Amino acid sequence: MSSFRSSKLLAESLTSEMSSTLLAEASDVSLLIDAEGVIQDVALGDAAPHLEAALTWVGRKWIDTVSPETHNKINDLLEHPKNASVARWRQVNHPTEDDIDIPVMYKTIRAGDDMLLAVGRDLSQVSNLQQRLLDVQQSLEQDYSRLHQAEIRYRMLFSMTSEAILFVDADSRKIVEANPAAGKLLDTPTNKLLNRGFPRGFSDNSNDSINEMLVRVRAAGRAEAIIVRSAGDHRSFKLNASLVRREDGPYFLIRLRAPDDSSKDDSSQKILDIVSRSPDAFVITDPDGRIAAANKAFLDMCSIATELQVINQPVDRWLGRPGVDANLLIRNLRNRPEVRHFATTVFPEFGEPVDVELSAVSALESDEPCFGFVIRRQISASRHKDESEEELPRSLKEMTELVGRVPLKDLVRETTDIIERMCIEAALKMTDDSRASAAEMLGLSRQSLYVKLRRYGIGDLDEDND
Repeated sequence: MSSFRSSKLLAESLTSEMSSTLLAEASDVSLLIDAEGVIQDVALGDAAPHLEAALTWVGRKWIDTVSPETHNKINDLLEHPKNASVARWRQVNHPTEDDIDIPVMYKTIRAGDDMLLAVGRDLSQVSNLQQRLLDVQQSLEQDYSRLHQAEIRYRMLFSMTSEAILFVDADSRKIVEANPAAGKLLDTPTNKLLNRGFPRGFSDNSNDSINEMLVRVRAAGRAEAIIVRSAGDHRSFKLNASLVRREDGPYFLIRLRAPDDSSKDDSSQKILDIVSRSPDAFVITDPDGRIAAANKAFLDMCSIATELQVINQPVDRWLGRPGVDANLLIRNLRNRPEVRHFATTVFPEFGEPVDVELSAVSALESDEPCFGFVIRRQISASRHKDESEEELPRSLKEMTELVGRVPLKDLVRETTDIIERMCIEAALKMTDDSRASAAEMLGLSRQSLYVKLRRYGIGDLDEDND
């Protein structure tokens, strides 16, 4: 640090008004303190409006305006040596009525024999940035923990599944992952399968068929299963392939199984029989939302006589608002494996609409991509509340008791705000906090939804969850 060479000339050039203005512009807060440590005057800069409470410090001891843990720093600043070149900046915290401490960095300068000038810099923005950095770091650690747990579960399932599975790099055609079932089926230790070219170990005709299949899968994402034979003992395998895109590029997911183990056991038929006779409605649709199969409970709910009347029909003809609920469900199922507890309405051919709750599952990776919906009637007209949901701010009885004491327009406004907020929170919950989907469900533009989110203080508007 260097000072003016002619401090006397500077002192003669500056008037008292100029000095006061200079201090206010150069610092966020300036305090003039006497020998007893009492604040005699305060100057504030334009950049620190939240420090206006400092104007009430005049006549108080400086040490009484800071939090107890920073008293020793105030004592150091008050006992500051006359040599200003060795003075140090010290951070103290000023408590407020809102229980929020305002951090300020001070440095003291002698102003005559009995006075001190304390120049302060507001550190609130730095503190806020540090807090946001800490929050982001904690969020990243939580995300990493979740990803680590998900990877552990994936590895366990990958190793324990009885189906032979290979991951093949779509560019180099080398095997990058193989589970123990694949090594057992191909009579090759798993570690020796890695980095080996694929296909290898099959007959020439099978290799040609596999290569043609992989070309079709690379172009379309999937292809029909084929039967291949090994090169030595001519064993037969049923081979399925699909394209999986990861951050480091595209991969082929190869599934191998002996035809004897395909799906001929009685357990699958038993499951189908149970589903067809289930009291809950069950519907299977293609990826475009057209019905491929439905059980008797769904037909009864929709007042339809035979399954043929619903085959190839769009499911939103009976389920939810046309073009809204079903489209929202299908869009979510394309990005996630399942959707739970989705409340909607079934509109039968005859009779009154039925309030229902459905769960859906995606099977886009199967040989025949589809979606499955389980639909059940709601037990009561009101939806079940989770224990974590908040109670209504006011009950109907409490609202009616205010009649005569509160103007009607105020009652109507409060009731409208309560219902509007509840609807927005319900839509965000049903769409897993997707604001674009919630706006579509509520019939609002995205900008209108953002305005209402700010109005009610819902969610973190600094983040983009769409």
